[in-house]
Amino acid sequence: MLQQRTRLFGSIVGLCTAGVLLAGCGGGQEAEHAQHQPAPQTPAEGQSAAGKQTSGAFENFSPTAKAITYKPEEVPVGGQITVNSSAADGKSQVTVEVKGLQPNRPYGAHVHVKPCGATGEDAGSHYQEKADPVKPSVDPAYANPQNEVWLDFHTDAQGNGTATAEGAWSLATRDDAQSVVLHETHTHSEPGKAGSAGSRLACITADF
Repeated sequence: MLQQRTRLFGSIVGLCTAGVLLAGCGGGQEAEHAQHQPAPQTPAEGQSAAGKQTSGAFENFSPTAKAITYKPEEVPVGGQITVNSSAADGKSQVTVEVKGLQPNRPYGAHVHVKPCGATGEDAGSHYQEKADPVKPSVDPAYANPQNEVWLDFHTDAQGNGTATAEGAWSLATRDDAQSVVLHETHTHSEPGKAGSAGSRLACITADF
């Protein structure tokens, strides 16, 4: 009787020991697996999770200025602008967001072909997916929100505003999309004025 109890106790101890060892091995595998998991990737500087991002505070022109105001009474020094762009499945999306501009007023905005410079004209003409052979381009067949990137917006009581445009543009693969220019009015679409939006008030050199 005593021998049977001893053998039974030994079997129970053996089973428990095996269970502990098995659990320990399993835990080790889980820990090893966790150690080999790749670390989350963070966006590189100048690139958002959805694409590319350019930000700046408006200042008077200098050779190193990224965001420039040409008319501080309409786009104040210190106002902020962010341009986000992304491309997928043959489509491009561009979003402009501004803060600290004049409140409760319309602004026009477009992607332009050159970087910002000492004057608004230095940014060149509007980006066009299919270029109009006639310059300046005021023909609605070319100067339209499908062929160009129009980002008109209206600011709120704090001078903040945003606009998003989507289209089949080749912004990421061409070198003639280099800035966003702010204009004094929303963009015209009628023949002879199509694409025009008044004076060039400000500009940011952007990465698309």
